[in-house]
Amino acid sequence: MLDGGVDVLQLRAKQHPLGDVEKVAHELRGITGDRGVPLVINDYPQIAREIRAAGVHVGQDDLSVVAAREAVGADCLVGKSTHSVEQAKQAAHEGADYIGFGPLFATPTKPDYAPIGIAEIREVHARVTIPIFCIGGIKLSNLPQVIAAGAQRVVIVSGLLQAPDVAEYARSAKQLLARAPVATHH
Repeated sequence: MLDGGVDVLQLRAKQHPLGDVEKVAHELRGITGDRGVPLVINDYPQIAREIRAAGVHVGQDDLSVVAAREAVGADCLVGKSTHSVEQAKQAAHEGADYIGFGPLFATPTKPDYAPIGIAEIREVHARVTIPIFCIGGIKLSNLPQVIAAGAQRVVIVSGLLQAPDVAEYARSAKQLLARAPVATHH
């Protein structure tokens, strides 16, 4: 993934024991640190603080943004998953540094969430000024559609992890995003 130019890497290990998550987080921090790529830890602010990760990410049912920031300190980014424009606005109001917005499409990584589609991508960018990462079922095959709907940043999980050539897949996604028009906020 890093060879393909992934800009940020998030460790999300929902069903794994805490000790395993800590071990992998330490290993990833060494690799991403050497490459200058920010590492974000999902759900575990104590691990993010311990390894000096760039950020911690929390979901709607996890810690609040304020509690996560208290746990990791002021130098660590705090991101929040959002599933509607209202949740996105609330996360920004709570002080999140960025949000995830989705799932846009059905995805095995979020089986309990109904896909929200791409209709609100432009609206969320108009209403929220912090960085927005569109997420959920995004693959190279639908990435042009997601970009056309107004996405500026995306998260790709299964498409990337299941690609025969992960680095090439990441490069292809970055090339598509690089050609995307950047919206201006008024």
